Amino acid sequence: MEIRSVGVCLKPGEAQAAKTLRELVRWLEDRGIDARVDEVCAPLLDRSGSDVASLAAEVDLIVSLGGDGTLLSVARGAGSRRVPILGVNLGTLGFLTEINVEEMFPALEAVLAGEAEVVSRMRLEVVVTREGRELGRFLALNDAVITKTAISRMIDLETFADGQEVTTYHADGLIVSTPTGSTAYSLSAGGPLLLPGLEAIVLTPICPHSLNHRPLVLPVGVEIEVVARTRGGETTVTIDGQESMDLREGDRVAMRRSPDPVDIIASPLRTRFQILQTKLRWGER
Repeated sequence: MEIRSVGVCLKPGEAQAAKTLRELVRWLEDRGIDARVDEVCAPLLDRSGSDVASLAAEVDLIVSLGGDGTLLSVARGAGSRRVPILGVNLGTLGFLTEINVEEMFPALEAVLAGEAEVVSRMRLEVVVTREGRELGRFLALNDAVITKTAISRMIDLETFADGQEVTTYHADGLIVSTPTGSTAYSLSAGGPLLLPGLEAIVLTPICPHSLNHRPLVLPVGVEIEVVARTRGGETTVTIDGQESMDLREGDRVAMRRSPDPVDIIASPLRTRFQILQTKLRWGER
């Protein structure tokens, strides 16, 4: 993978990262690499910036400065363009942003030398319909979450896999996640941990009324369809915690593997298990 141009995206509100941003741009340009920045970075560098979609169409690599939420936003902005993303965490170690600021330049050296691993992360294509009419179409790198918005009110979620009835979840909601999203909301709700290379879809109910409703792992080729029975309350589908749409009684949410994955640069400095050990504090007493 030859890197001639790099786009840099910054989490909004991270003005304190200006020093890191300037050092990164200088480091790239010193190596003859065309450094381009997004609209958040631009005022901090006194130069023009582009939106993420434009950057993704023009560069060979995107460096995301922020946290997991920033990387999710960058992936959404890139759409179907498969430009590799290197996530640099400005805070604590993240699951998607595996590299901290101190490791940024060694990691970039590995990328330029062709020694870094690029991991293809599957996404879900999420389509919301009402009485046969499409209302919205989204891409989810982490998950699609269907939840109630009314306090102390459950919803009924009729769930199907390739047209076959799975069950009706009587719960606060349902998380449909990718392996990447298994370490996010799904994990907090009691779902299993899946390695990013595993091709599967996870259904994790949120506070189910019946303890017999457990998380379920399905093959990646399955199409999931959820029919919302709102019980008169308000229900919402949320994509990666960043986009949402209100649902009415009988609305359908279909989810299947997207043909457009996201390419993430894996940390060349630690293994996936070392990341999990650090983040989840495995083995500590």
